Amino acid sequence: MAKGSNVGLAALSDDTGSVIVSLRWSSAAGDGDADVSVLLLDGNGKVRTDADFFFYNNPAAADGSVQLLGKTPTDSGSEDRISLDLTAVPRDVERIVVAASRYGGSCFGELDDLRVTLADRSGEALLGFSITDAGVESAFIFSELYRRGEEWKFRAVGQGYETGLAGLATDFGIDIDAEGEDEGDAVEVPAVEQVPKADEPRPPAVESPAAFPTEAASGAQPVGVEPTPKRVPGPRTAKKKVTLPKVAKKSLAENDSWRPARLFPAPSLKSDKERELRATSVLLSVMAEVPELGRRLTAAFGAPAGRMQSFTEVTLPHGDTPKRPDGVIRVERAGKLWTALVETKTNGNPLKSDQVQNYMDIAARRGYEAVITLSNDVALEGSPLVDVRTDGRRKHKVALWHLSWAEVAHQAQMLIRHEGVGNAAHAWLLQELLHYLQHENSGCHGFQNMGPAWVPVRNGIDAETLCQGDHRAVEVVESWERLIRQVCLRLGGELGQKALPVQRAKRGTDPHSRRAVLADRLCDEGRLTAELRIDGTPGVLAITADLRTARLRTSIEIQAPDGSYPLTSAKRLIRLLAEAPADLHVETLVEGGNGPRGTLERLRPEPADMLPKDGARMTGFRLSLFKGMGATRGSAESGFIRSVDESVDRFYASVVAQLISFERRQVSRSQPVEPAAVG
Repeated sequence: MAKGSNVGLAALSDDTGSVIVSLRWSSAAGDGDADVSVLLLDGNGKVRTDADFFFYNNPAAADGSVQLLGKTPTDSGSEDRISLDLTAVPRDVERIVVAASRYGGSCFGELDDLRVTLADRSGEALLGFSITDAGVESAFIFSELYRRGEEWKFRAVGQGYETGLAGLATDFGIDIDAEGEDEGDAVEVPAVEQVPKADEPRPPAVESPAAFPTEAASGAQPVGVEPTPKRVPGPRTAKKKVTLPKVAKKSLAENDSWRPARLFPAPSLKSDKERELRATSVLLSVMAEVPELGRRLTAAFGAPAGRMQSFTEVTLPHGDTPKRPDGVIRVERAGKLWTALVETKTNGNPLKSDQVQNYMDIAARRGYEAVITLSNDVALEGSPLVDVRTDGRRKHKVALWHLSWAEVAHQAQMLIRHEGVGNAAHAWLLQELLHYLQHENSGCHGFQNMGPAWVPVRNGIDAETLCQGDHRAVEVVESWERLIRQVCLRLGGELGQKALPVQRAKRGTDPHSRRAVLADRLCDEGRLTAELRIDGTPGVLAITADLRTARLRTSIEIQAPDGSYPLTSAKRLIRLLAEAPADLHVETLVEGGNGPRGTLERLRPEPADMLPKDGARMTGFRLSLFKGMGATRGSAESGFIRSVDESVDRFYASVVAQLISFERRQVSRSQPVEPAAVG
């Protein structure tokens, strides 16, 4: 579409009651990002209330009309998807504005391939619009949907704002806290009140600079006393959301051998069939009873916002042999039904193409909308988990979607620990679901096997016989990518922050070509590498698995503060890492190369040893922890996957979390503290 053009949705598809809007961009550096937002406007072009503004801290409408689905990694960046159920949009809403904003002084001109696409409920793209003239703008309206009589139309907008999110929101009647405009590019956006997240409230939408924090010159608090966090202003909902309490209630058990009763017990499961039946029944029942989870998991698949029911082991006719999918999900809205068949695998068992093909054929004949596969595997762009064919002659389209158990656990954790659900009973159900998924006998632990190519590739690297072009190296690269995406899901769920893999591929690179290049590099260097970007983290977290030395390295680079003396920067870093492990490696970064390095244990008494000896300008530091790599391909105690998880967890908890905590303390001390509002 051209900028400013419009089209009626009825002209694009017979079924546009529920649509998916996707915003995507790429970054040559691999670390560019933006936050999406949606505004519901009345006939005057203004929001009815601040609650009509949907963003990271208010991701869903109570009526299901709007659901921010979060970020999905792509081969050159990331994609944000938004589910819009147009049948649920209130009648007094005339326009739906889809926008995005950047932060920390960044602008959209630094991003490439800005594009918005509209897809129907099956996921088939209906139209697209690319923004090619982005420059210094820090906020953009990508598109809008608007009513014309009983029809919805789509308009390609492409309007930018140099004033950022504040300017955009103010134009549509959102009350912005003026105080935030004096703090870099920070903007205090309205927030729907809920129970605080795991540790403290999410900071304003400002990306932390990749530099270690400087100490405040004034306003210091007594040692050991945390300042009261600044309250984020905004409207309150009628009812607070419920999350898990920070501190568990004291147990009434006499000793640790007393096990709490569980709604979904797992220890008795003995076969894969039992695990599949139990896992399907547990998940589908909780989805039907906890609407926030049911909507969160099905909105991306085109399901409307409505009454959900779920079923297991339903027998459906299919030629001479009836078939029994593991589950069926049905959603009713305004007298219409949306139906999806569910095929489940647990314990690392692979999906079978013939089974899924049968369910696709049944769904097409019966007019169902989707088939959902659920397994331990994480889906990758350009690498389907099953090979199915569709009959293009059929008018009715059936969408094939995939969920990993890691994604289910991630969404459950986001709801129960950070965003909250409607009542305590729903919170308890989610807690029981999470306990079941995480039980060692449930078989729902996510991606847990590096595949049959893992051992031959490791042996080939040891013997130096692995050559470029070996297809087994590509298989290992795909498994590594799945593992990294699962690590991001787990970290994001635990922290309540966006965590995404960083892709540094050239523009236009297709997934197969990118993985082939990485596979050839693995053959030459014997290393697997990945980078993670986690919101609020001062830098990109890097992971390297050296298959030749059997060691894992987790690291982060932080910049030295501008204008600071080198020795002052070194001493400040040592103080910042007071609680970090003694075996932490610290490497000084200088212009044109690397400087001195050593363990924290050696450098603590002599910070001056970190200074470059030749007078070169110091640009920052690289902090690294090393760990032995698991030998087997699985997630057992001695497995490679377990060692990667433990390595990332240790580095984040003992190093990165200290950087973040120190930075938040300094920001809080440098700002006036407002008393918390009562009520």
